[in-house]
Amino acid sequence: MNRTPVTSSNLRSVGYDSQNSVLEIEFHKSGTYQYSGVPAAQYKALMSAASHGSYFVAHIKDAYPTRKIA
Repeated sequence: MNRTPVTSSNLRSVGYDSQNSVLEIEFHKSGTYQYSGVPAAQYKALMSAASHGSYFVAHIKDAYPTRKIA
């Protein structure tokens, strides 16, 4: 999955697979994770948020099934 670099103290890059509704986030310190069942609107809101990290914690982190991939 292609990821886009983001400016964040916690997140390094973010990718989204619209066919499978999978959000992929690479963190600066803890690796790369995939979040299943994430709506496209949630991905778009994350990418347009003033703070990617704060949006992630508030709306995504504990809301979707997660698996570490790297």
